[in-house]
Amino acid sequence: MIQEFEQVALVVDAPEYGFVVGDVGTVVDITTDGKGITVEFFDFVGKTLAIVPLYASDVRPVQVNEVMHARSVKSA
Repeated sequence: MIQEFEQVALVVDAPEYGFVVGDVGTVVDITTDGKGITVEFFDFVGKTLAIVPLYASDVRPVQVNEVMHARSVKSA
C-alpha cells in the first residue's frame, strides 16, 4: 500500500497536467478509502510544478534500482 510522503512513478499519462508515464512525484495525501491520492511534482530545484489528484492505481512505488530522468514539462 502506498504511504504519504512516498515517492511514486506514474503508470499512466496525465496529459492535462503535462506529465507522462515514469514521471516521479511525492504522495502528499491519501483518501480515507485509499483509492485516491494527491501527488506533488517538483522540478530539480524543489519548486512545485503541480499538485495532482490521481487514483492510487495510476502510480507505483519507486524502486531503489531505478534512475531519474530529466525532461522539460509544461505543467498546469
